[in-house]
Amino acid sequence: MIKLIASDMDGTLLGKKMEIPQENIDAIRYATDKGITFMVATGRGSTEAIPVLEEAGITCPMITVNGAEAFDETGKKLFTVGLEKDTALSIITLLKEADVYFEIATDKGIFSDNPHLRIENAATMLASQLPHLTFKMAIAMASTHLAMLEVDYVKDYQELLDDHSITILKVIVFEQQGDIILKPLRKKVETIPDIVVTSSFPNNIEINHMNAQKGIAVKKYAEQLGISMDEVMTIGDNFNDASMLELAGVSFAMGNAEDGVKKIARFETDNHDNGGVAKAIRRAIDEDL
Repeated sequence: MIKLIASDMDGTLLGKKMEIPQENIDAIRYATDKGITFMVATGRGSTEAIPVLEEAGITCPMITVNGAEAFDETGKKLFTVGLEKDTALSIITLLKEADVYFEIATDKGIFSDNPHLRIENAATMLASQLPHLTFKMAIAMASTHLAMLEVDYVKDYQELLDDHSITILKVIVFEQQGDIILKPLRKKVETIPDIVVTSSFPNNIEINHMNAQKGIAVKKYAEQLGISMDEVMTIGDNFNDASMLELAGVSFAMGNAEDGVKKIARFETDNHDNGGVAKAIRRAIDEDL
């Protein structure tokens, strides 16, 4: 019997319009009415995840920033796994040398050093998901979407390194050319000790502390509830979900998931714009997977 469900957000719980479909909301309520705990496990920071959940009327535990932070359903922080400042400096130096755009997630929110590139990269992501959009339309949508998300701007990321009150949780790189640039860059980044590199979209890489992974965080949260991983269900679509799909007793890859992710999960469901999460939840409960 499943006692805990952990779902990724982007490309999984959220549809193409970056909101939670009603079908998914109803299935979550179906699960919680049966005493099953639902939580999100996302690469987003809490400030990016909460508005979407609130709009859907969902209050739940959260694993954020790929497992670097976790919160209970009241918003109380349970744990933080950050990057050492020396490690963060090594990452930032390498990325600056590669001349790629990146953002930094911290325990004080998301930081960017270039608002124009932030919008441009968000537009590229939207355009890839919604091929009918012109890039001009994607820019307009991205500007509207990002205006609803909290972000701070700094002139230089050195400010974050110098501020001892800030913990750096994740560095996320965006590159419109995708693997052409990101594949060789990733190899260089992975030479830095004590980090893990994953991806949530074809045009990004995400750099966390090696112990900040969704699978580790889900396991830690389940243990706090006295739940074994055999009683946990996880749902995801990309490689930053792989660790939690590997560890859970029941795991679903979305229909829109990367092929490598589908090979890791035990089951496959529909795509994120067609109630895939809802179908996975109801199947798991009704068939007692």
